[in-house]
Amino acid sequence: MISESSDGWENRTVISFSQYPEPDYTLVHLSDTHFLADHGRLFGQVDTDRGLRRALDRLRDELGRADLIVITGDVADRGEPDAYERVAAVVEPAAAELGAELLWVMGNHDERRPFSSRLWGTETDEPLDRTLMIGGLRVIALDSTVPGYHHGELTDDQLGRLAATLAEPAPHGTILALHHPPLPTRVRLMGLVELRAADRLAEVITGTDVRAILAGHLHYSTFGTFAGIPVSVAAASCYTIDPLPGERRFDGVDRNHAFSLVDVFADRIVHSVVPIDSAEPVSAYSADYVAELAAMTPAERDEAFSRKAP
Repeated sequence: MISESSDGWENRTVISFSQYPEPDYTLVHLSDTHFLADHGRLFGQVDTDRGLRRALDRLRDELGRADLIVITGDVADRGEPDAYERVAAVVEPAAAELGAELLWVMGNHDERRPFSSRLWGTETDEPLDRTLMIGGLRVIALDSTVPGYHHGELTDDQLGRLAATLAEPAPHGTILALHHPPLPTRVRLMGLVELRAADRLAEVITGTDVRAILAGHLHYSTFGTFAGIPVSVAAASCYTIDPLPGERRFDGVDRNHAFSLVDVFADRIVHSVVPIDSAEPVSAYSADYVAELAAMTPAERDEAFSRKAP
């Protein structure tokens, strides 16, 4: 089926061969940018600007449009005001080009005053929680940080406000975004800085319209369930923690950077992990070939594409 989009995407033809409809919303989930002031290099080696810029370039070139960019924390590595200025200067124009709303979430490396002053337009030391409506989809940013520490925890006041918000369902449900994932991790040292008292959050969201939880913090992509709700942890745009040796040691490596796309449908949510660095394809089908398939009947497509070669 070939269908022209009806949501204002310019010069875009959607070709679908699937039984499933197009998503109602597409979210870009980035995390752990760890920007430094004055274009400093993380650990004296990692160019954090490059990973984020490359991710945004790929989105502009190959996705073209999104409904929301959510960055789940550790936006800056040391909470420096200049780091927030620099990261905003990179992300805000890209969000505008994509037609996307932008939601910044606090992480343990961030500091509330400079974070809120530049990214939220208000200076405060209070927890930075925010509710954003994207059409009928509600996205709630929760500040899981504990001032002066790297572990995470939500206060009684935060949980109370969350419960009050969730008391009324949103038309298309709710997605929570926080830095510390409510999941166990294979990297044992990260257990020291996990989300503590997570069962209290579970009590609040059980039985509500929360459909998914987005998080960061771990620097590798992983998935799980919490209170029966799917959790997706985005990899970092700066460096990756290798989970395989995590039972014995902590290895951060400058490769395998990634972000996630979150496609929200009426009855399901699909998370796709996207490598930041593209590579030369070893197998490919051209846009012209896809167009040829689109012009065929379903039976012709089965013979041309689905049938195995003899």
